[in-house]
Amino acid sequence: MDEITTTDAIDPRRQASSGVGAMPQASPVVFVVHDDVSLREELETLIGNDGWRVETYASAQEYLSRPRVLAPSCLILDVALPDLNGLDLQKRVAVDRADTAIIFVTRYGDVRTTVQAMKAGAVEFLTKPFAEDALLSAIRQATQRSRSALRQEAELRGLRACHASLSRREREVMTLVVSGLLNKQVGHLLGISEITVKAHRGRVMQKMKAKSFADLVNMNLRLDPASNGRWQKI
Repeated sequence: MDEITTTDAIDPRRQASSGVGAMPQASPVVFVVHDDVSLREELETLIGNDGWRVETYASAQEYLSRPRVLAPSCLILDVALPDLNGLDLQKRVAVDRADTAIIFVTRYGDVRTTVQAMKAGAVEFLTKPFAEDALLSAIRQATQRSRSALRQEAELRGLRACHASLSRREREVMTLVVSGLLNKQVGHLLGISEITVKAHRGRVMQKMKAKSFADLVNMNLRLDPASNGRWQKI
């Protein structure tokens, strides 16, 4: 492996504080899951010397027993693990810890496995021997992807909280207006006046913190992706 120079290093604490996300001040964490103790220690030293916080595990189950961390994170793992293999662990992470980006590092890799891992969302698939810069660059890319996922998750939680603050009638009005119906049509469906619809619509905009009607439509699409293209007509 190549030597690390100070110019290659990046301070994850500085990187974390400059980002906007669910946990903007939380330092990124790099998890290493590998049953080869020598490679595990080699990776821990390499990554730690580059300024990252590192945690190592010898098996998939050992890693999964660790509570999810609410900070940008990436998972470096081998394909062949003693209990749950790397590809199966990747599937588990996609469901339980979707904000964690994955990098595969293995001594043995074939085209089929590489393609499968990348199609499932892996940031990189590295086979020993590999250049240090390739791994460190992948870590930076992975933690940035994780930071973005956490930010989107936080934004969605905020949208859901705003939506939960709406009254039942306000939710009905919001659902109908973002589907493309005019205020008069909404009033007809709900059995209320157009003026009342406008009042509800105004409160919806305020409570949802929408800057424009287009903004409200986009919010609804994030809350209910299945509503895309679903237009109601009278």
